[in-house]
Amino acid sequence: MLEMNNIYINYGKAQILKGVNIKVNKGDIYGLVGKNGAGKTTIFKIILGLTSYEDGTLSINGSKNPEELKNGRRKTGFFIGHNFFEYMTARENLEYYRMMKGIKDKNEVDRVLKIVDLDKTDKKYSNFSLGMKQRLGIANAILGNPEFLILDEPTNGLDPQGIADIRNLVIKLNEEYGMTVIISSHILGELEHTAKRFGIVHNGVIVNELEREDLKKDNDIVQIKVSDKEKVERILKENGIEIIESTIASKSLEDYYFEMVGGSKNA
Repeated sequence: MLEMNNIYINYGKAQILKGVNIKVNKGDIYGLVGKNGAGKTTIFKIILGLTSYEDGTLSINGSKNPEELKNGRRKTGFFIGHNFFEYMTARENLEYYRMMKGIKDKNEVDRVLKIVDLDKTDKKYSNFSLGMKQRLGIANAILGNPEFLILDEPTNGLDPQGIADIRNLVIKLNEEYGMTVIISSHILGELEHTAKRFGIVHNGVIVNELEREDLKKDNDIVQIKVSDKEKVERILKENGIEIIESTIASKSLEDYYFEMVGGSKNA
C-alpha cells in the first residue's frame, strides 16, 4: 500500500529525514512510534504531497509516476489536527467538507457520523469534548470511504476511555471497512493493542520495523498462572529446573482503571 525508500528532507540547514524507509502492507494497522519532533508528521505530509523531499522514492498503492501517485492520494484519508467551524454542528461541518471534496452522495455524512458514534448529537463544535473532536476528525478523514487512512496522534490528550474509544474505532475501520491504517503516537502503550506492525522513528530515521509477534519472541520467558506457587517451585527444583527469577505479575494501569471506574476498553 505504501513504500518510502531513502527519503531525505531538509528545512534550511537542518536535516529532518535522513533516508527514511517504510513499508506498509495492504490491510495493515501500522504504528509509527517516536517522540515529539522525531519526524512523524513530516513523513505524513510527504505522503500527502504537502511537503516535497530532496531525494528518495515514494509509492502509494503501486504508483510508478506522479499521475498515479496523485490518484493514490485521492484514495487516502487523513487526520492531522482539527480544522472545523466552531459555530457549526458535526453534520454541518462534514457537509462543508463533503462538498469541498466533491463527494456527490448526500448520505455520506450520515454514514460516517454513525461509524464514529456522532450521529445523535446536535451540539455545536465549540461545545464538543476533546474525544468528540477527535472522532469528528476521523469522520472527516473517512468521507468517501478511502482505502488508506493516515491518523496523526488521534489519542493525544485523551483520557483512558477516550483512548480506548479511538483504539476500537481504528480496529473497526480496519477489520470491518478494509482500510489500511498508519497511525502515529509517541507512546508505545497506545499502539501496542492496536497496530499489527510498528515502525520506530528516531531523529529522522526508521531505526526498526517489527511485527506485533516480534514483541513476544523471547522464548526463554514463560508466564503461567497457577493455584499453588510454592508447589510449582518445589516440583521444578525436584526435576532439576533452575528458577532464575520469580515475580508476581501486575495488572496494567489501564486494566486497573477500567476495573475501578467501570466501562470497557473493548466496548
